[in-house]
Amino acid sequence: MFTTTAARTTATKRVPMTSLRKTALAAGVLYIITFVSIPTLFLYGPAKDPNYIVGSGPDTPVLIGGILEVIVALACIGTAVALYPVVKRQNQGVALGFVGVRVLEAATIFAGVVSLLTLVTLRQTGVGADALVTVQALIAQYNKTFLVGQAFLPGVNAVLLGTLMYRSRLVPRVLPVLGLIGAPLLFASVAAKYFGFYDELSVWSGLAALPIAVWEFSLGVYLTVKGFRPSRITAEMTEAAVPVNHDDTD
Repeated sequence: MFTTTAARTTATKRVPMTSLRKTALAAGVLYIITFVSIPTLFLYGPAKDPNYIVGSGPDTPVLIGGILEVIVALACIGTAVALYPVVKRQNQGVALGFVGVRVLEAATIFAGVVSLLTLVTLRQTGVGADALVTVQALIAQYNKTFLVGQAFLPGVNAVLLGTLMYRSRLVPRVLPVLGLIGAPLLFASVAAKYFGFYDELSVWSGLAALPIAVWEFSLGVYLTVKGFRPSRITAEMTEAAVPVNHDDTD
């Protein structure tokens, strides 16, 4: 009877989650959260029409899109903050650059949201056709901010974090390779859109962004499910977390 009870107690006892596992879980979940803004491709559609200001219909889709993008911006910062204590052990300068660019990416997202929310405010105040020039300026500002913040900077982040993850072996190397390969494709696509060869919603734009999207999503899923792979960095951090027992005996 005692043996059976003890076995059940052992089986149901939770294994404590280590600090490294918590870090990986937090970073992974935050990376997955950054994909909640995908619906904004459709939610923002009506607002990007120059006649939106004089048209009819609800403003709710644009407001929901703004909330989703704010969540994404905060998650972007969160991924950098969560990973920095770990990846800085590989290269502190590159890790700090990753944090800086990730924060800059979030700032551009906020700037884009402000542009569209200003557009909604103008519509709600009933400024009418007199504000068409202002509306076009706000839409252009959002599009260019998106081009820099959510098209170009993810490629820079892929180079920085991909390099850190590839060298540290904290995740399977095939994952950062996706980011390192996808970054040049994304840069080329951004240049093509900058000079007007095609727009953001074109097939070519989607294909160029796909490797980076797969890299970030797969990284989020891997960190959430598996955590960091055993490596020099995880060994050092685990060793540093173990308290040292001092022997007072002679």
